[in-house]
Amino acid sequence: MKSPTLRDQWFPNLPGNVLAGLTTAFALVPECIAFALVAQVNPLMGLYGAFIICALTAIFGGRPGMISGAAGSMAVVIVALVVEHGVQYLLATVVLSGLLMMGFGMLRLGKLIRMVPHPVMIGFVNGLAIIIAMAQLEHFRQATPQGDVWLHGTPLAIMCALVAVTMLIVYVLPRVTRAVPPALVAIVGVGVVSQLLHLPTRTLGDMAHIAGGFPTLHLPQVPMNLDTLRVVFPYALLMAIVGLLETLLTFNLTDEITQTRGRPNRECLALGVSNVVSGMFGGMGGCAMIGQTMINLSSGGRTRVSGATAGIMILLFVLFLSPLIERIPLAALVGVMFVVAQQTFAWGSLRVLGKVPRNDAIVIVAVTIITVFTDLAVAVLCGIVIAALNFAWQHAREIRADIEDNAHDARTYVLHGTLFFASTANFQELFAPLTDLHDVTVDCRHLHVADHSAIVAFETLVERYRKAGRHLRFVHLSSRNQRLLERAGVRLAGV
Repeated sequence: MKSPTLRDQWFPNLPGNVLAGLTTAFALVPECIAFALVAQVNPLMGLYGAFIICALTAIFGGRPGMISGAAGSMAVVIVALVVEHGVQYLLATVVLSGLLMMGFGMLRLGKLIRMVPHPVMIGFVNGLAIIIAMAQLEHFRQATPQGDVWLHGTPLAIMCALVAVTMLIVYVLPRVTRAVPPALVAIVGVGVVSQLLHLPTRTLGDMAHIAGGFPTLHLPQVPMNLDTLRVVFPYALLMAIVGLLETLLTFNLTDEITQTRGRPNRECLALGVSNVVSGMFGGMGGCAMIGQTMINLSSGGRTRVSGATAGIMILLFVLFLSPLIERIPLAALVGVMFVVAQQTFAWGSLRVLGKVPRNDAIVIVAVTIITVFTDLAVAVLCGIVIAALNFAWQHAREIRADIEDNAHDARTYVLHGTLFFASTANFQELFAPLTDLHDVTVDCRHLHVADHSAIVAFETLVERYRKAGRHLRFVHLSSRNQRLLERAGVRLAGV
């Protein structure tokens, strides 16, 4: 994959990227409002956060085409903080989490995403696709004096019909023309039809009124002391971890789709800066949003222009266009998100589950399920742990020795494999000091010494042969392995 040039990042297909950004902005609004309601804050905080984070990461980040905003994964983290301490502590947490993200980027730790195995990526994508689809089901409920109830009768029929029409347009229109994003045509078309026919269906205005002013500088009104730090730091650290994980995983997915290479450390730094600015201007925290990123990419958004347009359009919705935007039927947006969920899910992973190694299949299924029922950070951590344990187990079994008996009561063990914590037991079983020949040589030319456990294994083997009255020496240790042993103060005969 090649790295995009400055011209590639801004200027190709300018009208198409502007339209893709507009489409993405329509999809961002209900998500940001919903996430703000989840976090129990004013919906405008979600929209301000989306505007700031989306625009700044698009302009200064390391991955053109990727969309960031006020994300649900981060909203869930801070619900308890808002309930217990209030909105001002939330803003302080957003600023601190942004500083932590900036530190991550400045330390150039974005490359750690390479440690995430491909099965974990597949599980992450599948889990988020299911979450996106499940989140749309909430729009099929309505508030009543007795509580939220499922739609039924005519309202349900109209909702389902509009969702179906929206999905049909998104699927069929690309076969006719690709001049405009199909999701944009579907949203605007269904909105116009519902208004002309005066269909009784829920709109964005039923979720919240989005009219507001320009965000102003508003430093968090919290005491600047250690007590405040003790309150906000755990939440800020969790927000930073979740935000960076979701961003870098979406970053990798965007790289694969666009067949270009972004700059992960720059993206982490830009995400951190945008969260700091969002917190200081009264917005929620955020990170990359895979659903909106998929909408942008499928609509033709490939440059910084699409993301910047999406962010700026959200601000224009709040300042000037709220009367029009609030008339958009939720059914149209639900239909688009259902298509996004379907296109995001890696359906090919279902076909290969029986073909890939069993442990990889377990990782895919486990990460998918954990993502749906807990959160992304836990799912990715579990997936990496499972994959790492499998890797260690497989390599532990691969250590072996070719035995060559020589004249004069001598024997040579030619070792192959990696000696590390998981393989030391198998390593010791290769030798039998009590019954071995008098002179034993261990040839290490094909052996890799990995960790402290390997050093201890060498010491243990030497001691076993000394007690058995045998002579043991080591030959052909690589210079790296010799330096590792010398630093640990281990001297081996023959080396």
